[in-house]
Amino acid sequence: MKGQIKNAIITSAVLSIHDHGFLDCWLMLDFGGSSQGFGGYALYLPESFGHHQLLSNAGHFLYRSLKVAGVDEFSQLRGKAIRADADSGRVYGIGHIVKDDWFYPETDFAQEVKA
Repeated sequence: MKGQIKNAIITSAVLSIHDHGFLDCWLMLDFGGSSQGFGGYALYLPESFGHHQLLSNAGHFLYRSLKVAGVDEFSQLRGKAIRADADSGRVYGIGHIVKDDWFYPETDFAQEVKA
């Protein structure tokens, strides 16, 4: 143990890419009279970072979904217009509504495995 054990209520949870350009997560904790943030770790570094590696399919999926939708926070995804490459049985990829920015998880994950 490094501190004190306290009870807390999570008042918000945010997945975002806006602070430094990488995927991070913050949980805001209410201790009853005071509050504090927990998080801030880089969960995924995009290709623009020199140390980029796809070590987390979850991080890559979340990051690319946010970028394609043009939002900084997971909560902002609802109601956003995007394009989809789909047939009646499956959505293969999603794309930005006006930019030529597409996310095909199957392709991205296969390329990283081969590297």
